[in-house]
Amino acid sequence: MRSDIFFVSCLVVGGIVFAAALALGNDYYFFAGYVVLQYIVLSTAWNILGGYCGYVNFGSAAFFALGAYTTVAMHRLHPMPIPVDVVFGGVVSGVVGFGMGYLTLRLRGAFFAIATLALAVVLQTLIVNWDYVGGSRGAYIVRPESFAPFGSYIKYLFMIMMLLAVGAITVARLIERSRLGYGFATIRDDELAAEASGVPTLRLKLIATTISGALMGMAGAPFPYYIGFLQPSSAFGLEYAVNSIAMPLIGGTTSWVGPLIGAILLGSLQQIATVTISSAVNLLIVGFLLVGFVIAAPNGIIGLVHKYIQHKPVGQVGRRRVEADSPEAAP
Repeated sequence: MRSDIFFVSCLVVGGIVFAAALALGNDYYFFAGYVVLQYIVLSTAWNILGGYCGYVNFGSAAFFALGAYTTVAMHRLHPMPIPVDVVFGGVVSGVVGFGMGYLTLRLRGAFFAIATLALAVVLQTLIVNWDYVGGSRGAYIVRPESFAPFGSYIKYLFMIMMLLAVGAITVARLIERSRLGYGFATIRDDELAAEASGVPTLRLKLIATTISGALMGMAGAPFPYYIGFLQPSSAFGLEYAVNSIAMPLIGGTTSWVGPLIGAILLGSLQQIATVTISSAVNLLIVGFLLVGFVIAAPNGIIGLVHKYIQHKPVGQVGRRRVEADSPEAAP
């Protein structure tokens, strides 16, 4: 499928989802849907570096929080439309992602993962001590009374996050099917062999960290308007770092479809648990599912599907050969 047709198809599906939520007549579905769409963007962004390149990033919450606090800083300076805040959040997080990559991408494996976790701690410490954006006290964001023509702010935020999710999925699919994606795959499979073959691995990894960081920052930019009161503990929440890793791993990291499936599955389960039990069990659900998939299906749901498709015809052919070679089949 061509990229433009794919993008239009995603928009059509998004329009159907929005119309279905409107038909239900309950704003809660927009609140819950916003969170699920937010995780689609985060997991897709994480997968560009962690799945395509094989570099595990534990600093997802830092880039998400950067986008959120960029919106707070812009709001304090001069309130801007949310789409403008999204662009600025993406730019700031993308620049930080490039800088983080330049400093840490010479590390590999667990050393790189620990460095990204340290980045999140450093950024949280800076935010806590930056009074302009609220510091440890937090910051209030005053929402406009109405968002014409949507009527309520949550419908408007839902539409923005849905467009971001469509954009993130389209970008991931474009990367996967391009020369850039093939370069990422060589880094994931064998980086030393890729370097020996002349692949500019450092440049490709910097591109990956920049795109991944920018998308995470864009996902975080509308968050202050969604939550109303932003504080470091909510912006740098553990759930963002854990979910952005668990969702691609459960869905499958080798394709753009995996993070989408994982985010819809886990995000929906967490929203149901929040309403029926408590939000405190969300990470428990993620932990159980992640452990189960790591043991039973290390390649995620996409890996299970591919394994089933590849082995089913082979089994049928094998049965036919056994039947043909059996004594009963002899004339």
